[in-house]
Amino acid sequence: MSTLALLSMDAGQTGTKVRLHGSDGSTRDDLLPGVLTDRPLAPQLAEIAERLSQAAGAAPDTIAIGVSGVTDVHSEAESLLRHPALADVRRVIVAHDSVTSFLGVLGDRQGAVIAVGTGVVTLGVGPRSAVRVDGWGNIMGDAGSGYWIGREALDAVMRAYDGRGEATALTPLVRERWPDLEGAYTSLQADSDRVRLVASFAAPTATLAAEGDPIARRICEKAAAELALSVTSALQTTAAPADAAVGAIGGVLRSDLIRSAFEAAVRAARPAVRFAPPVGTGLDGVDALVELASDHPLRGRLAELVRTEKEVTA
Repeated sequence: MSTLALLSMDAGQTGTKVRLHGSDGSTRDDLLPGVLTDRPLAPQLAEIAERLSQAAGAAPDTIAIGVSGVTDVHSEAESLLRHPALADVRRVIVAHDSVTSFLGVLGDRQGAVIAVGTGVVTLGVGPRSAVRVDGWGNIMGDAGSGYWIGREALDAVMRAYDGRGEATALTPLVRERWPDLEGAYTSLQADSDRVRLVASFAAPTATLAAEGDPIARRICEKAAAELALSVTSALQTTAAPADAAVGAIGGVLRSDLIRSAFEAAVRAARPAVRFAPPVGTGLDGVDALVELASDHPLRGRLAELVRTEKEVTA
């Protein structure tokens, strides 16, 4: 590869997708381990960039990053630009991965993109503004997410066990993990991977819903309603046009039942909305940060720092 012009990073918890752009237009993609969002992000991202720079034989001119779990993009960008390992990098751009997901799914169109996995986040873009809806984590939000569905399933099982709720086919599913239901809650609370574990019940809940279990179906339909509410709220808040595009991605939406109920609920509120397939990937969205227009509504949701010529030559 020629001189490294751009390093793009789509950093998530399960993996970090990277793309190296040479000055001759060549590209190379790779997949590296994910980032730990409960630890400082900048050192982890700098380590990845340093490793790739060493392998390429030169530091990139620009690093663009979409990252999960970031709360202050400006602070992260400053930390990266000051990092000793990145002293030869001239320009750093950092955005939350909801921004890069939006650009990867809808490009520069107005509308909303919802990404539903273990958690969920929606980003809406209108003529003059952008808004994030939910994505507040499993304690305070993430309504309709994989974790949310799993949590509802476990609640239904314990209600049935106590006699507070109806019998459900979810019970034998949960008993496969915890034969003694009375000890399940202590086992779950002690599990350091409990968020992923709770979310793992989402897919089988959707399967049981499709097979006719009324409790599982009710949970999935409620999840779909929550997801639709996030999307319609984003569209309304940003004054997006009536025929705005909507992109919906993530593992939870692989369920035909949840996806169809979600789309029906969105259309009930916004009849003219257009559901659009992704135009690219999250990594394509990271690439798009580099050329994002200065007046784009998403500009306020990213941080871009550039070294002065004096700093670069020092």
